[in-house]
Amino acid sequence: MKNYKYDAIVIGSGPNGLAAGICLTRAGLSVLIVEANATIGGGARSAELTLPGFVHDPYSAIHPLAICSPFMSALPLEKYGLEFIQPPASLAHPFDDGTAVVLKESIRETIETVGGADGENYRKLIAPLAERWDALAPEILAPLHFPRNPFLFGKFALKALRSARGFAESHFEGSRARAAFAGLAAHSMIPLDRAGSAGYGLVLAITAHRAAGWGFPRGGAQKIADALAAHFQSLGGEIQINTRVENVDELPPAKAILFDLTPRQILQIAGHQLPAGYKSRLEKFRYGAGAFKLDWALREPIPWRATGCDLAGTVHLGGTLDEIADSESKAWRGEISKTPFVLVAQQSLFDDTRAPAGKHTGWAYCHVPHGSTVDMTQIIENQIERFAPGFRNCILERSVLSPLDLQRRNQNNIGGDINGGAGILSQIYTRPVVSLNPYKIPAKGLYICSSSTPPGGGVHGMCGFHAAEAVLRDEFGRKF
Repeated sequence: MKNYKYDAIVIGSGPNGLAAGICLTRAGLSVLIVEANATIGGGARSAELTLPGFVHDPYSAIHPLAICSPFMSALPLEKYGLEFIQPPASLAHPFDDGTAVVLKESIRETIETVGGADGENYRKLIAPLAERWDALAPEILAPLHFPRNPFLFGKFALKALRSARGFAESHFEGSRARAAFAGLAAHSMIPLDRAGSAGYGLVLAITAHRAAGWGFPRGGAQKIADALAAHFQSLGGEIQINTRVENVDELPPAKAILFDLTPRQILQIAGHQLPAGYKSRLEKFRYGAGAFKLDWALREPIPWRATGCDLAGTVHLGGTLDEIADSESKAWRGEISKTPFVLVAQQSLFDDTRAPAGKHTGWAYCHVPHGSTVDMTQIIENQIERFAPGFRNCILERSVLSPLDLQRRNQNNIGGDINGGAGILSQIYTRPVVSLNPYKIPAKGLYICSSSTPPGGGVHGMCGFHAAEAVLRDEFGRKF
């Protein structure tokens, strides 16, 4: 029998790699996580990107799925200092007339800002699903399977499979509700006329009306990674930083190796072990649009014109459904929008650890063509000025991260794709390839646990959870 130094080694310490490590150590296995960078966290990191004392999140910033993920919500992460802050509102979507749709935990208060018949349409659509989230989440955040709650899942799936544009236009009569839903669905980073884009909007709308809603960690996204790592180490797991794996054969002997990486990196470091047919399928994996990211140190809060924006941790800028749909289609086609859909986060309004006393931070990005080299700084700031006149006067310093900068800082962000691959319908549950077990690589002991597997992007840890399930079942003949 071969002697193994570890039962399992995980390459990459993003939330999914840490989740896989926790699941495997919790099952009594010896696990090593290796990280190429000097800090752990993958897409859940924080840094002083602008001025001393200003804490920014280079990648993910708002974490509804971390709060209500079946895996992460069950962990004792508060024991390691993780505290989620919930603003009075999860989201505000302002309009040019100085008003906004504001999503609060209370659906009643939310529909007051939607207005008209669409307020009741929104309640009938979202309230029943929000009330059943605890049963629905394990069905959505999983690989293809026969659902435990087929009626509930079917009710969701019939809506989710539609295009966001078609869904919004058929369920809402007015421009306000249609635009707000478009902003939610645009998190998919795919055109809003693509089948399946409505599902993203539905999930985000549902989570906005759950306890803690679209919360975020006090002190920065790094706190999520730090808490996961501390829990992993408390179970006996090991973490090794500054360890870039160039060839999988360089690793210590282990029965299972899990990649918290995307297909491109897996091909680079383990391609020689993969069957030709599987390699060919990985090479066809489609990456999505990129992100162009800005962070600001601000002398004062963003001066929103619309009432309600100052209550929200997240603000969606894009005006109408048509504008947002045009922006997302252009990014997909390789074109630049002059009025892009912009996602803004303003954590320092509710978290005084993010900036020196009296000062604030701003976080924003827009979607651009994959690997774009166009500087979107002025375009993004123009869009903010549109809804917050005087914003530029608030800026003390800015950090600019292009799609290629994002990739250099985290090699999973291929071409600025922050979701581990395009979220098109053909790659939601069949990523990275069509397989009954998408986490298993057809080579001895190799597995994928990154967002390039179901259920895809987001800080939820479910890709790592399901990959660990596959490892325990296939390599050790065990179940959780």
